[in-house]
Amino acid sequence: MTAITVPTFGDPDVLTLEDRATREPGAGEVRIAVAAAAVNPTDLLTRSGAASRSAEPSSPIVPGMDAAGIVDAVGPDVDRLAVGDRVMAAVLPARPDGGAYQSSLVVPAASVVAIPDGATLLQASTLPMNGLTAIEALDQLDLPGGATLLVTGGAGWLATLMIPLAKERGLRVVADARPDEHDLVRGHGADDVVDRGDGLADRVLALVPDGVDGALDTALIGPPLFPAIRDGGGWAVVRGQQDETERGIVRHTVFVRTRLEDTAALEHLRELASAGTLPLTVAETFPAERAADAHRRQDEGGVRGRLVITFAGDAS
Repeated sequence: MTAITVPTFGDPDVLTLEDRATREPGAGEVRIAVAAAAVNPTDLLTRSGAASRSAEPSSPIVPGMDAAGIVDAVGPDVDRLAVGDRVMAAVLPARPDGGAYQSSLVVPAASVVAIPDGATLLQASTLPMNGLTAIEALDQLDLPGGATLLVTGGAGWLATLMIPLAKERGLRVVADARPDEHDLVRGHGADDVVDRGDGLADRVLALVPDGVDGALDTALIGPPLFPAIRDGGGWAVVRGQQDETERGIVRHTVFVRTRLEDTAALEHLRELASAGTLPLTVAETFPAERAADAHRRQDEGGVRGRLVITFAGDAS
């Protein structure tokens, strides 16, 4: 099989195609012939070494946290999934078998569910990891129905999935976006959309004078956002933001790795996407040989949906 590896940390050109032996799935595992692997910002951190405590990887790393493909082998005790199933999976790169950027992927069966009804494998690859991240953030914030949630980076992919998931829980959602993307973000379910950029907190307070009950800060704004959050409210952060808070605001650090084997949550995401509640947007595709180009495009910013790396086979 083919894997896209990071033999040394650096710019996108360090990504290397490598031939590797496949292995049979063990107890509680399945093997997937991967057709599509989504590109996420965390993949760029894996490649650059920004997410590592080491100066160089001890062995080549396979990035990627989202995959979709067809099950081609199952472990001896797996009965929920079968050979031939069209599935999507969430996976952690920091494991011996590596992440999603490989044409043959062995993963815990608990991390694998059928793709949404009517979806292609390309589309399905955009959902698992970010969907689980949004669910984890909502669970940590634990806001009651009727509370107000602020989502920064409202047109980004994590926010795009977070907004309908928050609406499902009965929350009022305020999001930010460029003026030309207000309608896009409202289309995902946001109740109110304000302009992004300097002065965001003031614009939010004009809508919610007492401050929002919680915020998911996908745009990594940090302390300038705090005035928009009420005393004792919640601030859910990704990528390890460690800023000190104020006025009793509680920082919730969201690590999706704790949810990667949450089969029930993955099934819920599948059901919502099947019903059309969650979008599945592929921004652009790149064959495995052009993985470096995919990373360069992601690094440019402004991607709406997900870039997807494809492997040999039909991803429709």
